[in-house]
Amino acid sequence: MLTGIASVIHPSTDLATDTAFWQAALGIEPYFDQPFYVGFQIDGQEFGLDPDAAGEGLSYPVVYWHTTDIAATIVSLSAAGARINGQPRDVGQGVMLATLRDASGNLFGLLQRPTD
Repeated sequence: MLTGIASVIHPSTDLATDTAFWQAALGIEPYFDQPFYVGFQIDGQEFGLDPDAAGEGLSYPVVYWHTTDIAATIVSLSAAGARINGQPRDVGQGVMLATLRDASGNLFGLLQRPTD
């Protein structure tokens, strides 16, 4: 099931500008800096910038909850009233993401790392 917040992802329409802003705001360099995603690690938490988020219907920051079994968690949350917004997908290096909507329609995500 859910074991804590794993990541907060902000959509980015200008990755270079947003990266520079957050680098200055956080006072750290990104640990991952690619044209498809920029990630910062802050005390064990991930903060990311996603230039493709708008194309996925994500127009505001999304909180991703950590899970050790994304498929089983989706089944359980669906039974509780959640609706799948974006099917689970591998975003690289075995990291799986999915987005759902809770019973009130609020968007949230699930994240499973390959070491889980």
